[in-house]
Amino acid sequence: MIDRMLFNIPKEKHSKEEITELLNLHPEIKFVSLVGLDIGGHDTDEKIPVHLFIKDMDKFLVHGVQTDGSSVVLPKIAALNNAKVDIIPDLDVNWYVDYNYNFLTEDTKLPVGTLRIPSFLVHNDTAEVGSRVMLRKAVETFKQGLIQLLRENPYVLEDLDIDSADEIEDLVLTAATELEFWVRTPEDKADKEQLSTSQELKEQYWQRTRGPVRTALEKSLIILDKYGFEVEMGHKEVGGIPAKLGSSGEYDHILEQLEIDWKYSTALQAADNEMQIKYIVKDIFRAHGLEVTFMAKPIEGVAGSGEHTHMGVAAKLKSGKMISLFAPKDAKKEFMNPIGFGALMGMLKNYEVMNPFVTATNDAINRLKPGFEAPICIVTSIGHTAENPSRNRTVLIGLVRDQNNPLSTRFELRSPNPKSNTYLVLATGYLAMLDGIKVALEDGKTSKELEEILSKKHGEEAFYLEKDRVYRSEKDVFDEYSEEERNKIFGKAPATVWENISAFDKYPDKVGILMRGGVFDDITLASYKEAATAQWATELHNRIIPNTMQLVRECRKGHLDNDCTDYDMYNWNRIQKLRVYLGQDKMTEKCLLTRIKNALDEKKYDDASELQIEMQEKVQELTDIYIEYKKNLL
Repeated sequence: MIDRMLFNIPKEKHSKEEITELLNLHPEIKFVSLVGLDIGGHDTDEKIPVHLFIKDMDKFLVHGVQTDGSSVVLPKIAALNNAKVDIIPDLDVNWYVDYNYNFLTEDTKLPVGTLRIPSFLVHNDTAEVGSRVMLRKAVETFKQGLIQLLRENPYVLEDLDIDSADEIEDLVLTAATELEFWVRTPEDKADKEQLSTSQELKEQYWQRTRGPVRTALEKSLIILDKYGFEVEMGHKEVGGIPAKLGSSGEYDHILEQLEIDWKYSTALQAADNEMQIKYIVKDIFRAHGLEVTFMAKPIEGVAGSGEHTHMGVAAKLKSGKMISLFAPKDAKKEFMNPIGFGALMGMLKNYEVMNPFVTATNDAINRLKPGFEAPICIVTSIGHTAENPSRNRTVLIGLVRDQNNPLSTRFELRSPNPKSNTYLVLATGYLAMLDGIKVALEDGKTSKELEEILSKKHGEEAFYLEKDRVYRSEKDVFDEYSEEERNKIFGKAPATVWENISAFDKYPDKVGILMRGGVFDDITLASYKEAATAQWATELHNRIIPNTMQLVRECRKGHLDNDCTDYDMYNWNRIQKLRVYLGQDKMTEKCLLTRIKNALDEKKYDDASELQIEMQEKVQELTDIYIEYKKNLL
């Protein structure tokens, strides 16, 4: 069956004649969907009958379809009285067919397919808006800016073995993501103690998969390859516990963490690929009775799911040769060339205004805690020596390099999660890189000089970078430094979404890098800030607070006063005091949860953010004491 299905229409086959021929050859494809992406990372999906699309293809490819501001997240841009938004197909990327495996066509006995066409959003016929647009603009800005810098600062071409910038035909921005996710049997509750023990013993990491998880994973890898994603591997991640074989002979109580990796692509194509891959994985695992979640921290106290994002830049010469723009001439003597060092310093210097796009939800903030290999400090590792590349998993940005393959030289941003908006992560990443490259090259810095600057000590004045920060560490930043030391030398990480978003107001000079090339402007930034704030406030008010109240109610007294120890009474009194403080109002005093809701209702977001931090601390304290209390009861 699978060999009869069409999985993609590559960008080389987007002529009207070729599209028509392919759709006629594959009658299982019943619908076409133009997929626009708003500023919040939500994609549109509408079902256009394929016969209508073929009939009016000229109109669809040029003018797309029209929606309104209520169907996309574009606050301050598409208002109710100014809501015209068009979805215009992108002819320069691959298109994918999305299959409904639960619905077979009568004529072909194949799953019903929908051709999904990545598209741009256009507001009021003039303004291109949304996440895909911003990434496209960022790529164009980076390429134009870097070419100009190479022309104006030819000294750096010596490190690239290029005689002149005129030899460069094009710059290629490459990207890739690694998708981690949790799989579970529906309605099963997590045994956090078992999960934590299994994680510490690394019982699941890269272990053999079994039962329906194995079947779904293998089927996913096969189908993803049919799409042309060039899957590199799929494996178990650190989180999970062994599944149980039930009396029916089938596995149940499944709770495992997996990872799938695939080949890199150009920046915009890489982001499109990731979105389609998530849909495929979710559909296939669901077909095998398994739930998949791409949440960053679905289970508190256990490893969350990351989505390490890789970014590289290469030059395509007119001779056809490809050259990494980060790799040094001699990989045994130097880590990178000046362009690479400048790019890395740009991301580190400006990460405070990148982070709101990387870590945009309560769930994402919850993942970035010490002890789970998740990066919380703005610091890099490039290796102990140039001759012996090494990897440090505790830093924010790592340098990935292979002495035998200079083209593989790239940066690994370790903070994104599967729900990060990859389009905006890449867009802001490349804009930050360009800022660092610009100052490094215009000042004529060499690789050695930039390495010394990057390796500066706390309190040391340095070119471009900030005096009271440390930007490079080859040590384990969690084991070698206390929390107080980390906050002092690397900067304090935001504890809430609101603290993170407030960076736009706190660092106005850094916000300027986002405005380069018109990628962002004041209204776009305001739109994103409002969208992220609304999501944070709504989730906190309507989901996190009710869930916390439920937890407070579940911490019930479990002993009789005549059948307990003094230690049980002591713990219960502490528990009850916390329960009342968190969730029970008095005539003269409102409980903590009520105070958070009131602050949100009154849009006092600074207060709500501070109270949210206090709530998290009190909930952790309550949970720890209650676990200790229950363990001691006979």
